[in-house]
Amino acid sequence: MKTLFNLSLLLMLSSASYAQTKINYKLQHKIVAMFKTDQKWRWESEKLQDGKKSVYDENTINTNWAIADSLNMIAAKLIVKKYGYPGYNLVGEKGSNYFWAIVQHCDDDVAFQQKVLLLMAKQVKRHNASGEDFAFLQDRVLVGQGQKQIYGTQVLTDPNTHITKPLPIQDSVHVDSLRKSVGLLPLREYLKLFEQF
Repeated sequence: MKTLFNLSLLLMLSSASYAQTKINYKLQHKIVAMFKTDQKWRWESEKLQDGKKSVYDENTINTNWAIADSLNMIAAKLIVKKYGYPGYNLVGEKGSNYFWAIVQHCDDDVAFQQKVLLLMAKQVKRHNASGEDFAFLQDRVLVGQGQKQIYGTQVLTDPNTHITKPLPIQDSVHVDSLRKSVGLLPLREYLKLFEQF
């Protein structure tokens, strides 16, 4: 009898675990498509800034960039309304990271970003979303609200000197320990990444 109970319990736990990790491929594909659109116009803009050729002129790029961000924000809001924050167990790691990137670019609605941040915090605690992505969104929301950031992820590059500096940070003395706690590089190393561009 005890063996039968243990077997039943094991089967119940296995099926519960499977149900929690079943990927919604339709939603995953939708998020991937949204991300591709999100990135397309940013890459085309970067080409022009780097003096490279693009098949699009600056006006076309900027118009389509704004349209893509607007449509992605509408779709992201519908996804959040239906699913909450789509974590790894719903759309896989890549899908979850891509969704974060889309929300990161919803700067026209900081209140929406804040809402997603709160939902994402719960998923990060469950190891079902990226702590690094969370830190970037946290900083983005704070900067969008006119406050100092925590992790130093939001930066500005001087167009004349090409020196990149973080926007104001709440606790610059302890920023590297805060960054380490969520898996980010030390601030100095992070800023060096921008020297490549």
